[in-house]
Amino acid sequence: MLTPLDIHNKEFKKSFRGYNEEEVDGFLDAVIKDYEQLYRENIEIKENVDRLNSKLEHFQHMENTLHNTLIIAQETAEEVKFNAKRTTELMIKEAEVQARKMIDEASNKVRLMASEYEGLQKQDQIYRMRVRNLVQAQLEILGDVTKD
Repeated sequence: MLTPLDIHNKEFKKSFRGYNEEEVDGFLDAVIKDYEQLYRENIEIKENVDRLNSKLEHFQHMENTLHNTLIIAQETAEEVKFNAKRTTELMIKEAEVQARKMIDEASNKVRLMASEYEGLQKQDQIYRMRVRNLVQAQLEILGDVTKD
């Protein structure tokens, strides 16, 4: 690549019917000045492009990181949702088992109480029958005593 210094140091051979040396030198000075300015601007633009590319890479990296984070967050949310659903289902099943157990225990108590009640009714009938028999026996004894 041609630099402003290359243009400045360039020397041409002199010839008999050559160009006016002062005009050529003046023109070359103008070209050097403009070329130096363009050369500096080009360097600044390249540095700016490099800086912007670096920023772009940084933002692309951030975008990838955010994208990955979003995916992880979505997966975690789905997992939490699944675990909550599974936990809820387990709690419902456990509550159903416990409710069945309570119903079975209550049914057993009702059966036991009904059995006890029947036993008490039988004992009451036996007691009444014994009292009745005792009263009848006493009445018979009294009836026999009064006849004598």
